[in-house]
Amino acid sequence: MVRWMCGVGLEDGLPGGELGERLGVDDMALVLRRSGLRWCGRVLRRGGEDWVRRCVEREVGGSGPGGGPRRTWREVVREDCQARELDREDAVDRCGWRRMVGEAR
Repeated sequence: MVRWMCGVGLEDGLPGGELGERLGVDDMALVLRRSGLRWCGRVLRRGGEDWVRRCVEREVGGSGPGGGPRRTWREVVREDCQARELDREDAVDRCGWRRMVGEAR
């Protein structure tokens, strides 16, 4: 989509990151990281008896597929929170959480 908006094709040899900078668009990995942290804050603010929170906190047993274990959503969010020094208590302050997540790089 970014290439189409810039009128550039693959044959021009310009990297997607450079085109995104031209348009002022954030990197897709950053957008996904922010949305995951935003959703995490929303779930943490819910009560302990909420079905969404119970589903997120539930441990699933059994063996996974062959090869190495897949990274779960919870592991990715935990790593992102540690990198930004966020914890569960920060999620209670909705405005503060959104500000900290919005500044995430």
